[in-house]
Amino acid sequence: MSAKVNVHEAKTQFSKLLSRVEKGEEIIICKSGKPIACLHPLERKVDRRIPGSAKGTVTIAQDFDEPLPRSILNAFEQ
Repeated sequence: MSAKVNVHEAKTQFSKLLSRVEKGEEIIICKSGKPIACLHPLERKVDRRIPGSAKGTVTIAQDFDEPLPRSILNAFEQ
């Protein structure tokens, strides 16, 4: 469903119009009664996560959870 609003109403009620568009409504903005623009919701593309898609591309060193060398720890403490 679409609604028509004039430019003045669009300027003063823009946030409310965006809320309506977000809910799926189409808003046509008119100037002197003639349509000049249209606000409509964008399709949101949701990328599906595929479990295991990075398998084999990530390697974790055997000592990744060992304490850091004292020289590096000292750098943090300065």
